[in-house]
Amino acid sequence: MSVVYRLGRATVGDVLANLDDPPSYSAVRTMLRYLESKGFLRHDAEGRSFVYVPVVRTATAQRSALRELVRTFFGGSKARAVAALLDVPDTRLSDQDLERLRNAIALAKQHGH
Repeated sequence: MSVVYRLGRATVGDVLANLDDPPSYSAVRTMLRYLESKGFLRHDAEGRSFVYVPVVRTATAQRSALRELVRTFFGGSKARAVAALLDVPDTRLSDQDLERLRNAIALAKQHGH
């Protein structure tokens, strides 16, 4: 998804060329079709190739992916997901990052989340 968003439109070959450690051609094609079936992408036929284009805004796709990740790996617990992120070795949060987290927590408290 990130490659398609970054390029604005992409074929399977484009995605493969823009991944550091790409899977097989068929794996990328399958994932793009899956993302299309979920409503995140659409395709245009150009010759024998399909060119995939994002349908939803980046922020919408990010929220959806994050919601699914939290549900799948953390039993739906946002707190467990955040704790896991904070426990990742070799990552350091800047003072600005910590302030953003404080503000997000305060806002969540205000809204009863």
